[in-house]
Amino acid sequence: MTKKSRRKFSGDFKAKVVLEALKERSTMEELARKYELHPTQINTWKREAAAKLASAFDTEGAVSNTEQQEDQLEKLYAQIGQLKVENDFLKKKLR
Repeated sequence: MTKKSRRKFSGDFKAKVVLEALKERSTMEELARKYELHPTQINTWKREAAAKLASAFDTEGAVSNTEQQEDQLEKLYAQIGQLKVENDFLKKKLR
């Protein structure tokens, strides 16, 4: 008995399928047959795309997200510096 491995799909492939599904030029069953997928999988990808679509046009969220990442990066660098100082101190004490 052989075990099937799960297929992994790239974001480009998912976007292509979702765009075709949104155009509604063919039925879900036809798309599923064409791309060898289950219609439920296409519907799931459509829901995910719809949920993330609003954030594509949200410029305020992108700016605040970048600022949050910069703040977090500064905190992490400070923590690395503190740990390096402590590590050097402990190395001197052991000698």
